[in-house]
Amino acid sequence: MLIVAATAIFAGRDHWRFSRSQHDPFPPRVSGSGRPIDGDSLWVEGNEVRLQGIDAPEGRQTCGRGGEVWKCGEEAYLALARATGGGTVTCDVTQRDVYGRLLAHCVVGGRDLNAGMVAAGMAVAYGAYDAEEADARAAKRGLWAGEFDRPGKWRAENKIK
Repeated sequence: MLIVAATAIFAGRDHWRFSRSQHDPFPPRVSGSGRPIDGDSLWVEGNEVRLQGIDAPEGRQTCGRGGEVWKCGEEAYLALARATGGGTVTCDVTQRDVYGRLLAHCVVGGRDLNAGMVAAGMAVAYGAYDAEEADARAAKRGLWAGEFDRPGKWRAENKIK
C-alpha cells in the first residue's frame, strides 16, 4: 500500500519526466500560459521548455552581494515569473536538449524572454546574448552586482545535472 501511495504522489509531480530523448520529434512552436520551473526553463502547455542560449542560477544556488549571501537561484526564478507576467508565451523550438527538453527562443507580449533574462543580469549568456551580458555586467545588474559562480560551474561542484 505504501508503495502505491508513494508512486501516485511521485507520478503526479510536475517535474516527472517521461523518457524523452534528444532524438524524439518536437513541435516547431509551442504557445500558451507559461509557468516557470527555474530561471531558464518553464512549462508551456505541458511542454518543458529550456530557454536556449542562456544559463540561470539553479534554484538552490546562492551568490554574494555587498558582503551578504542572497538566493540568486530563487531570484532568477522570480525574475522569469515576472517576465512572463501571466501572458501568452510563444516559443520557437529548435531542438531537444540531452534531457529531452524543448530548446527554444520565447516571447511574451512582444518581449524576448531569453534576451531579457540576460539583460536583467539574472542569467548568463550560453552560446548567445553576449551583448546583453556585456551590458548587464557593465551596469552591474543582477548577478553582476556581486560575486557568483557561473551556473555550469555551480552544478558541477554540487553534482547537479
